[in-house]
Amino acid sequence: MSLGKVQVNNLNQGQGDIQAIERHFLFIGRAGHVDEESQLFSIGAQTDIEANFADSALRKQLIAAQLNAGQDWTAAVYPLAADEDLFDAITAANEVQSFEMVVFCDVTISAANLSAKHDYLASLQASHGRFVSGLVAVAGIDVATQTWPQYETAMVGLQAGIAAHLVIPVPQLHGNNVGVLAGRLCNRAVSIADSPMRVATGSVMGLGVAPIDSAEKPLTLATLETLANARFSVPQWYPDSQGIYWGDGTTLDAAGGDYQYIEHLRPVHKASREVRILAIRRIANRALNSTPTSIEQNKAYFMKPLRNMSKSTVILGTQFPGDIQPPRDGDITIVWTSNKAVTIYMIIRPYNSPKEITVNILLDLSNQ
Repeated sequence: MSLGKVQVNNLNQGQGDIQAIERHFLFIGRAGHVDEESQLFSIGAQTDIEANFADSALRKQLIAAQLNAGQDWTAAVYPLAADEDLFDAITAANEVQSFEMVVFCDVTISAANLSAKHDYLASLQASHGRFVSGLVAVAGIDVATQTWPQYETAMVGLQAGIAAHLVIPVPQLHGNNVGVLAGRLCNRAVSIADSPMRVATGSVMGLGVAPIDSAEKPLTLATLETLANARFSVPQWYPDSQGIYWGDGTTLDAAGGDYQYIEHLRPVHKASREVRILAIRRIANRALNSTPTSIEQNKAYFMKPLRNMSKSTVILGTQFPGDIQPPRDGDITIVWTSNKAVTIYMIIRPYNSPKEITVNILLDLSNQ
């Protein structure tokens, strides 16, 4: 008989948490001072932005974002040098940190540049396995030369024909609009599945001075509606109700696309990030095999992020829903395409929320 032996192995089942990067954005734009250039700064809700960054469009957006984001806000900032390539800088930042969104703080003036930003963000999925979208500052009105009709025509032309679901164009009507929207999307008082239009989130803060055109006419809801219909994300207000709020977070997805609104894109990206990590742990792991028992076990395994995202809370009889609806039987399908390759299909169901409410009031005179 051979000698007795004991071996104890500590097995890693991959049951721990996956680091969340939601609400952590990268702000990038031309530096206000040479000492800031080509560096990645980490900032938060307590950072004195005015003291740490020189005056620039980048700093203006950061101040607005910090004000609207509220507690526990974090972000990264990359001030660009004059001759520095924008996309090379984002790639360098991604080697250090991960981001849910990139906020392009310098004004983008052409359709080609809008498309190029989308294409670069899409390439991060292939190069880094990152699911990233972008808020892009586009021009506000030129108060010296443009009337509102002329500005509307120029803006409609800017986005015409573009299909770019990862990009949300934000006109700089008040000078800091993209920062205000970025902060609103980072606010932890609401879910990533909430539209920036949500009035209960509260009015926006720190929005710049309301613009006028070359004829000294003020910005109106009619112009904002024209811009919103042309897939721009803009603020809005409600007559006889105090405060300025926000409209839709509209992407440049093609008509009929699933990702025309940011509240649909963000939960899908969140699920994609977490499922990717789970899938990596199953590479060459015989725990995932073609037997019926294994397939059922792995359906539950891959459904974990969806279950977590769907958790809701009830407070005083009011339900606060999760990011998505709870998954149902059949929402995950595992198909073996060969003896070495498997394809997994997953369904995510968002909640509906009203963006247009009609109230009909009837008068009952039958008791007269």
